[in-house]
Amino acid sequence: MDHSGHGTMTELPPFTLGRGLEFSFDPVFLVGGLLGLGLYLWGTVRLRRRGDAWPVNRTVFFAVGVLSVLLVTCTGLNDYGMVMFSVHMVQHMVISMVAPIFLLLGAPMTLALRALPVSRTRGAKGPRELLMALLHSRYMRVVTHPGFTLPLFIASLYGLYFTPLFDFLMSSTPGHVLMMVHFLFVGLFFFWPIMGVDPGPHRPGYLMRMLELFAGMPFHAFFGIALMMAGEPMIAAYANPPASLGIDALSDQNAAGGIAWAFSEIPSVLVLIALLFQWQRSDEREARRKDRAAERDGDAELEAYNAYLTSLQARGN
Repeated sequence: MDHSGHGTMTELPPFTLGRGLEFSFDPVFLVGGLLGLGLYLWGTVRLRRRGDAWPVNRTVFFAVGVLSVLLVTCTGLNDYGMVMFSVHMVQHMVISMVAPIFLLLGAPMTLALRALPVSRTRGAKGPRELLMALLHSRYMRVVTHPGFTLPLFIASLYGLYFTPLFDFLMSSTPGHVLMMVHFLFVGLFFFWPIMGVDPGPHRPGYLMRMLELFAGMPFHAFFGIALMMAGEPMIAAYANPPASLGIDALSDQNAAGGIAWAFSEIPSVLVLIALLFQWQRSDEREARRKDRAAERDGDAELEAYNAYLTSLQARGN
């Protein structure tokens, strides 16, 4: 298979998993992915040398996140995604719904805040201070608020696919790369407040996070169903697939809809499990904190509560 560029798309043979997983060079994602992984590992090594621990599972999560991005951008999937709607939808779903979850479970911001050097000069802003300022900025408060992330998440489906913007972006390699980068960032900003692993300006309670998570699911499902139920190709870029692929545009679009629909469920279940696990650990930590406080002050909180009940009884009499 010739992977020299997107100009050879018309000669692609029929899609098979083997062909889809062949290496295909994409400079933006390959360099970006390896750089991200390299910086993350540098941070973990820096902490270890200092004698600080960093959970191995977080490093594994982050690596899986980077590899999942590379899997759909630096393989034949990237080439086939230009001419097959179903393959493009796999790319979109993995890069916006799977990769962000694993990247965020890696807690890269927490690692950066612990690994970056603190400014030596009082009042000066070093890398760590600049990152802290960014995380607590008004800009971050806006882009991580559900009033922004949810409409952006929905617009990335309906506003992109059902308008001429999609065909415009698909007409060139830079446009396609830009779209994939956009999907990745939309996923990161959507899941960041919900996952709550890294520090950020918008930190709702666990119940609110679950509501935020489920608020986006119906829109995703309807989008997939719309593609599955359509009686004609809806996306001009995929309306006339190359004859060498041996596929029918409408059945390929229906498959793309099925993929979009299924993917709205799978990552949501993953996030829900992670949230329930975090919630349980948070409750355990709170219980331990209360136990320690009780040991220190002879359970003053319980005594105060009992005294309050006694005073209520006295008033009732």
